[in-house]
Amino acid sequence: MDKAYFISQSSSLTLVIVISFIFTFFGIRHSKKFSGLNNYLTANRDVGLFSLSTSLVASALGAWILFGPVAAATWGGIGAVIGYALGTAFPMIFLIFLGKKIRKDFPKGSSLIEFMRKKFGKSLFKLILLMTIFYMFIFLCAEVTAVAVLINYISGTELWKTSLIVLFATLTYTLYGGLRASIFTDNIQMIVIGVLLLISVSYITSFNGNEFSFEFIEKNNPHLLSKSYLPSYTAGLTFFIAVAATNLFHQGNWQRVYAAKNYETLKKSLIISFLIIIPIVFLMGFIGMVSFSVDSTNRSDLGFFTLLLKEQTETLSLIIIILGLSLTISTVDTLVNAISSLFVVDGKATFNLSIKIDYLKLSKYFIIFLSFIAFFIASKGFDILYLFLLADLFCCAFVLTVFYSFFNKRINEKDAYISIIIGLIGGFLIFPFPDFSQSLLVGVFLPAKMFSPFILQSLLFLSFVIATFLPAVILKIKKN
Repeated sequence: MDKAYFISQSSSLTLVIVISFIFTFFGIRHSKKFSGLNNYLTANRDVGLFSLSTSLVASALGAWILFGPVAAATWGGIGAVIGYALGTAFPMIFLIFLGKKIRKDFPKGSSLIEFMRKKFGKSLFKLILLMTIFYMFIFLCAEVTAVAVLINYISGTELWKTSLIVLFATLTYTLYGGLRASIFTDNIQMIVIGVLLLISVSYITSFNGNEFSFEFIEKNNPHLLSKSYLPSYTAGLTFFIAVAATNLFHQGNWQRVYAAKNYETLKKSLIISFLIIIPIVFLMGFIGMVSFSVDSTNRSDLGFFTLLLKEQTETLSLIIIILGLSLTISTVDTLVNAISSLFVVDGKATFNLSIKIDYLKLSKYFIIFLSFIAFFIASKGFDILYLFLLADLFCCAFVLTVFYSFFNKRINEKDAYISIIIGLIGGFLIFPFPDFSQSLLVGVFLPAKMFSPFILQSLLFLSFVIATFLPAVILKIKKN
């Protein structure tokens, strides 16, 4: 028996094409007013408060917010929700202080990697560049996969069709207009996202009545709100560490640090973004707890949709498709331009090719190549959460060494390299296998029975903690 979908494939596909075309049209049309490499990389460093704020928020809030916080809340409770929200928003506060320093020390820069190239030698710089591109590529795959799965869930549309349209449209205007196009379309997309989220939440509250409350969660799943529920604390810290660390290496954020017309504009935009991101991510996590309390048998990552589409109205299905597309495209264009900009800025130092090479053109070929891989992954519907967690682990091992070096000039390349590698090894030893039941150290090198239940149940949390803080311990030892 065929599954009953909320709307037809033809309606869904038509909407995907129309919405993608609209964003492409506006992105190209706006970009024609500007030209040159400075506009492509940093929007000529004259972006104002409104545009910078909406772009920071739209870039941070991808389609993952419809799945990730909702699912995490069902097993990590209120702690996971708080950790997810703070982890997503925290880099905005961090960039207030770091952004001031990097704009002062490197006024003509456009990436974090440039600082690392000047601070350390080519060996460590290339490792950081590789890690950053790897993380953003995984993010790209996750976003395209998420929107393809979402539209397949609503209408049965084949994953490859949605993936192809979204990637083609986003590449078209982003590779043409660069950061200028990305920021301008972010402005439109953030307005659409804000309006549709408000409409969606109003429908959810009206459909679910008294169930949409902490009292209802307390009644049906009290452990999710319990102060004595240990997974709430470990999940909260895990998400805070992992999400915050990865976002600090997001080149899209660093481009926008440089794109602000002055530091005061940057500071206000980051504060505004912080205040907008926290309630949105928290609300999605809260919706996950409500959905789990209504029916714990539903798929945890589809909690938002099961609550919103319980009336199975075509109008709400269309709203979700537009919301999902806006969230995805606003993030994908940021990632595309971010990866391209790293290739342009750091390509010569990395590859040492002929001086006549056009790195801007080469970067576009590189992005198209990566997009083909992302298309393949998204069209197959692979579960890339595990790979995403692996990318998070990489970022955690780098984060303290890299950012501490901003303020401590005595850290040399050798010590930094050693601390990062030891942090990675320590994290990998504890990092759980895909079934999360064991790791290399726990269950392979040593019998699992040698370890306490807390360790066995907290492998992911412990791997992130070790990868994050072990490098700092190594640097401290080296210093002494």
